[in-house]
Amino acid sequence: MNSQLLPYFIGKRILITGASGYLATNLINRLEGINCSIIRLSRDSRKLLSVKGVARVVDISGDIRERKIWEEALEGADIVYHFAAQTSVYTADENPLADLENNVVPMLNLLETCRSRGWQPIIIFSGTVTEVGIPKSLPVDETHKDCPVTIYDIHKLMAENYLKHYSQRGIVQGAILRLSNVYGPGPKSSSNDRGVINMMIAKALKGEPLTVYGKGDFLRDYTYIDDVIAAFLMAAMNIKELSGRHFVIGSGQAHTLAEAFNLVADRVAVKTGKRVPVNHIAPSRSRSPIEERNFVADPEQFSEATGWHHRYALSEGIDQTLEVL
Repeated sequence: MNSQLLPYFIGKRILITGASGYLATNLINRLEGINCSIIRLSRDSRKLLSVKGVARVVDISGDIRERKIWEEALEGADIVYHFAAQTSVYTADENPLADLENNVVPMLNLLETCRSRGWQPIIIFSGTVTEVGIPKSLPVDETHKDCPVTIYDIHKLMAENYLKHYSQRGIVQGAILRLSNVYGPGPKSSSNDRGVINMMIAKALKGEPLTVYGKGDFLRDYTYIDDVIAAFLMAAMNIKELSGRHFVIGSGQAHTLAEAFNLVADRVAVKTGKRVPVNHIAPSRSRSPIEERNFVADPEQFSEATGWHHRYALSEGIDQTLEVL
């Protein structure tokens, strides 16, 4: 499916922010074999990996909180994938102003640069399903009311709303993909409260026990990275149908935390011959309220608009991850 999407990007100039991060690295790996231009915008270009394909790559280092970096990076861009962000709920709580500057100000700089220069790129923004807060019913789709319960989600929602506003005014074409518990091969997350399945796989491969807080009976929807990258590709291709809106991206399959961690232990045991224990421990008192929620995605609206469907069940995604570790 993914290979059929790539010809759309031939000849395109694609700006990717947060270029050394998890989502960006996987997207670049998918695009590097295409005859396109990739602009990798990162705070520190020394962290960027080499690109082996035919794509023309330009690296720009700078602080996206400053307007001037956008003037350079956005010129001539056809598509912008805005991935750069501070991603820790706990870091946001510790310093809300810094989180505002990292997660909201860059979006305004991006949009105002486009407005002032008359540039109209496609902008695809990575949101999070936790913006809805504690869901009152499952599964969650785009009709659920947003009731963020963390500083991080308040700011992600603010950035989303700015993109929707500028898109609805016709200044840019923009859409948001709210992601649910992404896992799979790629760089380690810079935040300890992200990439939990990846962390559990790494621990199990080292022979270390896995730990679950409490009963581990909260539901999660785990989405394999290849499915997520396919969604980002298809979002740009179908921007006329998506512009000015947000979409929930997930597998639609529910697993309790305990089920997921035990599945990791089982699949790693097939590879190594040794099954690590899954231990239950008392929850931390400082745990964010967003941790104590149930979530399952209903991605039907995005599927209907783009033809996207998830491909990987959790067990298959874990096996695919183990193949490259």
